[in-house]
Amino acid sequence: MRLFGRKPAREGARPALSRAATGVSVGDWPRSYEAQVRDGYGGNAIAQRAVKLVAESVAAAPVVASAPALAALVQARTGGQALLESVAAQMLLHGNAYVQLLRDGEGEVAALYALRPERVTAELDAAGWPTAYVYRVGERRTRLDAEGPRPAVVHLRGYNPTDDHYGMGCLGAAAGAVAVHNAAARWNKALLDNAARPSGALVYDPQDGAALSPDQFARLRSEMEAGFGGAGNAGRPMLLEGGLRWQPLSLSPADMDFVGLKAAAAREIALAFGVPPMLLGLPGDATYANYREANRALCRLTVLPLAETILAGLAQGLAGWFADARLRVDLDRVPALSEDRERLWASVSAASFLTDDEKRKLVGVER
Repeated sequence: MRLFGRKPAREGARPALSRAATGVSVGDWPRSYEAQVRDGYGGNAIAQRAVKLVAESVAAAPVVASAPALAALVQARTGGQALLESVAAQMLLHGNAYVQLLRDGEGEVAALYALRPERVTAELDAAGWPTAYVYRVGERRTRLDAEGPRPAVVHLRGYNPTDDHYGMGCLGAAAGAVAVHNAAARWNKALLDNAARPSGALVYDPQDGAALSPDQFARLRSEMEAGFGGAGNAGRPMLLEGGLRWQPLSLSPADMDFVGLKAAAAREIALAFGVPPMLLGLPGDATYANYREANRALCRLTVLPLAETILAGLAQGLAGWFADARLRVDLDRVPALSEDRERLWASVSAASFLTDDEKRKLVGVER
């Protein structure tokens, strides 16, 4: 039997993969990818800056390729987008990136284009291995072959312990902290809308025991909102009629810790995306030495591993066009690692028991 015009994998040729469900659980905050992107990336400054910082750093990393044309393909802009930046952002947010290999009239790869990952689904063979990917835009479906030495699409994905076919991004792990941070921002906005300070109570003390009539209550409320609400009316004197007095209300100890709660949520968002909080302007030790170490930690622990994963996957997908295709980051040209390289060169140069060839090999210099 053929599946989409292909023979199923031979029995025992490779192990069958489980077909884990890709459904989304329901929680107290948005769980679908589109909702998380709107709230987390589009509506949260911390998450957006963290993703941009990592993605732009990956795109700016100096790339070394086995062929100049291979490096030009990877570092080119297609359709107005920088390929490496787009792929890195998709890996962080969605956990999957799909790069379409566009060919010219002679069948040679001419450009690389990053597809929207939420529009892509995998087609599996009888053993559960992906043989193609379907890209959907509205009612249109495009089938992209993923097998053979010259595939039409390259799938890059992060590690997912519960699924064999789709990766797991960082946005889902940050969803709870994003919800808390966004709620804190709305709280602060409400404080500004209410005279930029905690609300008080307007107390009516009738002399004859009569309560306010509905018309009097409505007029008093409209006058308060028009004359004393909003940040522009902060500190404006209040003129009260007979029987009315203003009773200010202060924040409780729990409310006073609301600022700390927002800061903790912001640090958790930064942690989810692998960015030191100091680089996002969050409270902490902001000395030059700590900032320098934070920048180095971002490079070593987040940017370089992600860049190497992306470059290795692209090199594997392009091996059918470029023999012995290799892509890597040139560590000697990464500014954040300059001090590490200086220490390595100094220690290797001082090792008198090493030959010149051994020293060149240790520092990664070819003769």
